[in-house]
Amino acid sequence: MLKQRVITALVLLAFLLPALFASVAWPFAVLTLLLIGAAGWEWGRLNGAGAGAIALGVLLALAGAAALWAGWERQPPAIVWRLAMLVWVLGGAWMLRAGPAGWPALAAPLRWGLGVLLLWTAWLALAHARVLGINFILSVFCLVWMADVAAYFGGRAFGRRKLAPAISPGKSWEGVWSGMLGVLVLAHVWHGLDGRGAFDSASLYTRLFERLGLLPTLLALVFLAAMSVVGDLFESLVKRSVGAKDSSQLLPGHGGVLDRVDALLPVFPIALALVSL
Repeated sequence: MLKQRVITALVLLAFLLPALFASVAWPFAVLTLLLIGAAGWEWGRLNGAGAGAIALGVLLALAGAAALWAGWERQPPAIVWRLAMLVWVLGGAWMLRAGPAGWPALAAPLRWGLGVLLLWTAWLALAHARVLGINFILSVFCLVWMADVAAYFGGRAFGRRKLAPAISPGKSWEGVWSGMLGVLVLAHVWHGLDGRGAFDSASLYTRLFERLGLLPTLLALVFLAAMSVVGDLFESLVKRSVGAKDSSQLLPGHGGVLDRVDALLPVFPIALALVSL
């Protein structure tokens, strides 16, 4: 299993890194659109679309291609990020309240449409973040990774109270707080490095600080760390509602695309909503 995970990760990096660091933004947008299209297929399978799961993936890819044709990866409508934030916050609250049993109660077309909308918005946010600069997009990626890693080790060391045992029994409130603390430390260090002018663009942390000031920035970062947990829990809820362990086996040793990007889905559009305030 470990060998599979390593090989898959190396193959993905062999494609993602050249696209990310290319002199233009479109290779990254196109490559991530293919991955999001695969995630759309996984979403359809998890939500009972049957043979129509492929159609959902294709629809998602076509919607992304239309956004590229319209130039939205460079100048997207700001309302998209704010609507995504509203859906994630309200939907996250409902999800934690309803649990796995509540998700299948929604009509299947509503679940399919919601998945396509959230995946498309997350992809557009990824594409636009790359246009804003490599330093910016990496700072958002690293926020999610730090929240996850710090939560894992904090939960193992201090975890006592379960966060959402019906959805993800391994998560604890202590892990969530550890993740938030890790994000604040990361932001402090990264913002200091930004001040040395060594990067191609301002990071998420610097943009928030310049627009909002210190205290609102700290609150915004804690909020983003919390929403990364919501993204993780949301996918776990969907899988648990149908008894699935992974979203698919597209990525040997890792599961599916959704399994790897779940925490990123709310964070990227919400980060862009916050820096556009």
